[in-house]
Amino acid sequence: MTSLTNDQVRAAIAGVQDRYLEQDYISANAVKSLGVEGSAVSISLELGYPCKGAEADIKQALSDAVTAVGATSVTTSITTNVSAHQVQGSLQALKGVKNIVAVSSGKGGVGKSTTTVNLALAMAAEGARVGVMDADIYGPSQGMMLGVTPGTRPQPVGEKNMAPIEAHGLQVMSIGFLIDDDQPMVWRGPMASGALQQLLTETVWDELDYLFIDMPPGTGDIQLTLSQKVPVTGSVIVTTPQDIALLDAKKGIEMFRKVEIPVLGVVENMSLHICSECGHSEPIFGHGGGEMLAEQYKAPMLGALPLTMGIRTSTDSGAPTVVSAPDSQETAIYRDMARKVGALLAKRAEAPVAMPNISIVND
Repeated sequence: MTSLTNDQVRAAIAGVQDRYLEQDYISANAVKSLGVEGSAVSISLELGYPCKGAEADIKQALSDAVTAVGATSVTTSITTNVSAHQVQGSLQALKGVKNIVAVSSGKGGVGKSTTTVNLALAMAAEGARVGVMDADIYGPSQGMMLGVTPGTRPQPVGEKNMAPIEAHGLQVMSIGFLIDDDQPMVWRGPMASGALQQLLTETVWDELDYLFIDMPPGTGDIQLTLSQKVPVTGSVIVTTPQDIALLDAKKGIEMFRKVEIPVLGVVENMSLHICSECGHSEPIFGHGGGEMLAEQYKAPMLGALPLTMGIRTSTDSGAPTVVSAPDSQETAIYRDMARKVGALLAKRAEAPVAMPNISIVND
């Protein structure tokens, strides 16, 4: 039986690249411990993004690489350690939240809220602690999409704070939980943005790895104020291939650039319609627009989602695709996007650790 050396095993691992980090595991400092006894190898990985859906592939790739240099037994364990990453300007991170991801679109009707809720659920399915903040103040929909019973109100915490609503494993807050379903929000921009800031900061978020904010459509006063005053780690742009949607999506990207919030990537929604009767596919809203947008702004293309009846009916019924059809092709796309978002954030600089204040007192 040939005995392997630690260097041989490390060299083999260095030849395996993580699909999402786009680095090998040695360069990414992901190997936390390595045990080599004769030809038996044990590997402990710690990744900065949740990846339950990819664990089997990662383990297989490592096993193949180490077996190729003579290992007869390979045991791999994978843990996740999500860090807080830098936010824009001099803003301080929100208490109880490591990373805030704003999901935005330049115009309404492109599936931004549907993408937000499914992306959040996908991130939770990958193993993270996740929350959703519904900032679409004039058309809050996350409560209905997540099946929250109408009339549900947040429970108070102390004198002026409140606990988020739990739904499908997510922590959720929305202005819709504080008003009647048929009550319109007839507010001017400063009132609306102020109320949203208050809603965000007075919610007692419970140790979230990621908080997804479902932004209002457009690039007006509310969006700009939130982008400047909410500590956002990164943003996701949702569009359709349609030219008018792409035009407005560009404005959303430019807005985030102006306030120094990185665009993590582009999601192309309704990219292709597949007939449920005959299987014929047709790009109803055009083709390739999301990829062109991503290429123009040097932003990753996170994924393209088909126009299907199931995505619409599942969100309308309060059980979005990721929970109602966990084995579907659409759920696989959402989970792949979630891993991409997590990995893109993991590659960003970590938020600085606050230093304690030191005072010297002369007795």
